[in-house]
Amino acid sequence: MMTEGKDLLTVLWSGADVLRGKMDANEYKTYLLGLVFYKYLSDSYLVKVYDLLNDAKPDSLDEAQSVYEEAMKSDDATDLLEEIKNSMHYTLDPDMTYISMLNAAKNNLFSREKLQAAFNRIEESDELFNGLFADVDLYSNRLGTGDQKQSATIAEVIKVLDGADLIHTKGDVLGNAYEYLIGQFASETGKKAGEFYTPHGPAQILCRIVMVGQEQKKGLQVYDPCMGSASLMLSCRNYSKEPDFIKYYGQELMPSTYNLARMNMFLHGVLPENQHLRNGDTLDADWPTDEETEFDAVTMNPPYSANWSAAEGFKQDERFMDYGGKLAPKSKADYAFLLHGFYHLKQTGTMAIVLPHGVLFRGAAEGTIRQILLENGSIYAVIGLPANMFYNTSIPTCIIVLKKHREGRDVLFIDASKLYEKEKKQNVMQEKHIDHVLELYCNRVSVDKEAYLASFEDIKANDYNLNIPRYIDTGEEEQEIDLHQLSESIKTTNKEIKEGNAVLLEMLEDLTFSKQETKDAVEELISVLRGV
Repeated sequence: MMTEGKDLLTVLWSGADVLRGKMDANEYKTYLLGLVFYKYLSDSYLVKVYDLLNDAKPDSLDEAQSVYEEAMKSDDATDLLEEIKNSMHYTLDPDMTYISMLNAAKNNLFSREKLQAAFNRIEESDELFNGLFADVDLYSNRLGTGDQKQSATIAEVIKVLDGADLIHTKGDVLGNAYEYLIGQFASETGKKAGEFYTPHGPAQILCRIVMVGQEQKKGLQVYDPCMGSASLMLSCRNYSKEPDFIKYYGQELMPSTYNLARMNMFLHGVLPENQHLRNGDTLDADWPTDEETEFDAVTMNPPYSANWSAAEGFKQDERFMDYGGKLAPKSKADYAFLLHGFYHLKQTGTMAIVLPHGVLFRGAAEGTIRQILLENGSIYAVIGLPANMFYNTSIPTCIIVLKKHREGRDVLFIDASKLYEKEKKQNVMQEKHIDHVLELYCNRVSVDKEAYLASFEDIKANDYNLNIPRYIDTGEEEQEIDLHQLSESIKTTNKEIKEGNAVLLEMLEDLTFSKQETKDAVEELISVLRGV
């Protein structure tokens, strides 16, 4: 029985080896993560069936499969399926389970049609699963040429994943393993990874900041309108005393990434009633607009300086209408994302967003929006991150922390640009770096070369420019020069030069020459050395 996270990671990641070389990481991540999720649903299903029939857990999935096959031959099969559907939200025929597919694969009888039928059954069982496996194309030429090779590739992945016990893993081990896979794919994918993954360091800082003071809250509501794989929102669980009661609200533009987020939620054990996820364009139309519209914690890592329409109609949009009639520029949607998230923040909540440094000092419409946010006391802290942290850009970024209706208008600046270690292609923030940033953030006092608590008067005097070097001087003082020591050093150097020249002259004068041209050149050098 496998319970160790390291073993689970090894097995899951080895599934990628079957697909690597046939397609790039951005494509094969869809197959591996989709098949892992299918195995999880199937295995959970069989364990539930066995429990309903025997009020116990099975010793193995093979045993659960046999019991299910027998039960489906009985007169009570319809009642059993109805009971399973009510608790699991989906049903599978005995020949649609992962164990059935695995046994077929081992006997060279694997059928892609059967697996596709299983995907279809799950998707059609409940609105929760609509289109969940849409990106797992079992008939793609990237799996190989011809039906036999394509089937063999999928069958091989299924056999490899058999080593992963997804049912007996403890706590968040499975969810963390899934996060690990997503991170590994992000590393291999490079620039495309920005669509679905925020690296560990910035992610933990964002989540820990929005959770400060809200750790004990039961029924906490977390919102990420650019959720990617939902990793940011799910990280908030790590800092909550009531993680099972957190409600998640997230939106994602890319359908494949949206599906990844849904899978990620289930694999972290989030109950269906606590998942409120949507596939849509965050800036195009506001969401959510009914039921819950304000949230305790808002986390965001939107696409940097993206294009958006900035249409005149947005000036009447409640999200953007209170900022001097100005909208974020068409070529830089950074403040559009920020204002969208801020609009959905509760009066008592905290928002943290990652953006490029340009938002701190650019003028025109962005300058006006920034000034109004500062005048309202909405900007609580600015944290400068190291460069080359993200897979989709090497530029340095910053975290802006916002709150509503707080007392005071001071802003805490933190320079964390040197808090990293270089690993392979990326700079990585270790736990000690993350802890130090949180310590500076919570203490909220000025620390030489690291943090500065700027008054509103400071900021106003700087024309509402939030560029971090204006407030934190990280330059190193030059050491004082000891002139006496310098003089002695120069004397010693001059003496050594003279002694060296004397030795060189002696050697040159002992030379003989076969060519007059060479002799003339050496004599010219000798005269130069004698003149020194």
